[in-house]
Amino acid sequence: MGKLYTLENEQIRIRVNTHGAELVSVVKKDTGKEYMWSGDENYWGRVSPILFPVVGNYRDKKVAFNGKEYESGQHGFARDMDFVLASQMDDELWFLLNSNEETYARYPFRFSLMIGYRINGASVRVMWNVMNHDRGNIYFSIGGHPAFLSPVDGAAIEFDVHGPVTAGVIDENGLLTERTKEFDLDGGKLPLTHQMFDEDALIFEEQEIKKAVLINEKGEDVLALLFDAPLLGIWTPAGKNAPFVCIEPWYGRTDRCDFSGELPDREWGNCLKPSEVFSAHYDVILY
Repeated sequence: MGKLYTLENEQIRIRVNTHGAELVSVVKKDTGKEYMWSGDENYWGRVSPILFPVVGNYRDKKVAFNGKEYESGQHGFARDMDFVLASQMDDELWFLLNSNEETYARYPFRFSLMIGYRINGASVRVMWNVMNHDRGNIYFSIGGHPAFLSPVDGAAIEFDVHGPVTAGVIDENGLLTERTKEFDLDGGKLPLTHQMFDEDALIFEEQEIKKAVLINEKGEDVLALLFDAPLLGIWTPAGKNAPFVCIEPWYGRTDRCDFSGELPDREWGNCLKPSEVFSAHYDVILY
């Protein structure tokens, strides 16, 4: 589904699918190495979906706004919709999704969502702009879910903070519990195992993490993510021994299992006044 667009310079080549405005390939040209997961449905059929207008889940898959309930599946609808190419330059692509009757039935706001990609040397900047076209405030979450090729057992993620770090734990409904897991860091490094994800993603919030370096099983730096997002998710599918790990900057997260408020009350949610624009980005630097 969708149409692929390509950007390349002397060092890297990337491909983006208009379906979901999803980054599906990042290749370093001197080695031919692919950094993104393939999207093999036997493990996980996506590569780097955009999570909008919810990251994770609403409690019971629905949320109230002004007394009316709206249903939504996990991670919202943007990842499953076709964007249009808004602009293309030698080093930059932008894709656009406007609200329509289909989105309005599930999300009661008029908006534009623009997803951009810019290459510079051996780095990719992933950019998000949300524009409020409504008469009142709009409320949303947004996040990335990029999956990077790597063995999990024996690999590590190095953070720019000293340990220990604490991660939230998700229940069987994809909601945040009161339980947490604490991890000691060895020189800032979090060793990875598949068993760490038996209860789904690890959610790091209020940890001041702004950089995450993926290190392979040989101890070599693979890539780094730089971001200013207040939350970070780390995930690989439970019980599948999948050969990838997701490093996910988030502006928002799943509801707590006891959440009972309306949309404006959600923790880590974002609010835009009429005509305002929300802008954020993260960078992927290849080694």
